[in-house]
Amino acid sequence: MKTSRVSFAAALAAGTVLALSGTAFAHVSVQPGEATKGGYATINFKVPNERDAASTVKLEVNFPVDKPLTSVMPQDVPGWTVSVEKSKLDKPLTVHGKQVNEAVTKVTWSGGKIEPGKFQQFPVSVGKLPEDADRMVFKAIQTYDNDEVVRWIEEPKEGAAEPQNPAPVLKLAAAKGDDHHGAAPKNDSAKNDGAKNADRSGHEQASGKSTDTTARALGIAGIVVGLGGVAFGIASRRRSA
Repeated sequence: MKTSRVSFAAALAAGTVLALSGTAFAHVSVQPGEATKGGYATINFKVPNERDAASTVKLEVNFPVDKPLTSVMPQDVPGWTVSVEKSKLDKPLTVHGKQVNEAVTKVTWSGGKIEPGKFQQFPVSVGKLPEDADRMVFKAIQTYDNDEVVRWIEEPKEGAAEPQNPAPVLKLAAAKGDDHHGAAPKNDSAKNDGAKNADRSGHEQASGKSTDTTARALGIAGIVVGLGGVAFGIASRRRSA
């Protein structure tokens, strides 16, 4: 009786966890979820199919206009057609010494199919990512072949529960390390010096061991020769006697 109660409680707990995790993870998201401020990155919009009797046939991703990206290049996805929409900027941007008057505001994938129980990733190379923001929100619209439309456009807020239809969010983090050009840090230099000294000491120790071994070998050879001479002398005396 106790065993059946424990089993029922475990099953109920597992079902609750699955139900909660389903609402938390089964939505359009950005992967990886973090990129470096001021840099370029390749991100994937992961789209799971949440319906048992319908397939996803279209995905629209809206790019933020308050933090425009001057470079947005989607990768071809077999079976899907991609279209990129650009809009004029209210305030032109200067990138690599050139003035940019427009930026990508929407990317749409259509013509393919994500069947029930499956997901699809849509890769995009983006940049230059803003340096004065901690995240970017991409509002997405998912369309099924039964004409159902799901709008993943609700912005998550800190300290609040996740909304029912959260928008994909890309977190932005500062670059790691003081040197952004790939130079070796001072600590690494010290480590290299230590490694060189250790290597030099190792060579010296190896050289000392080699010399000591040679001396021992010569000493043993001398002893053997000496003993041979003594034995020869004794044998000669016996013969003469």
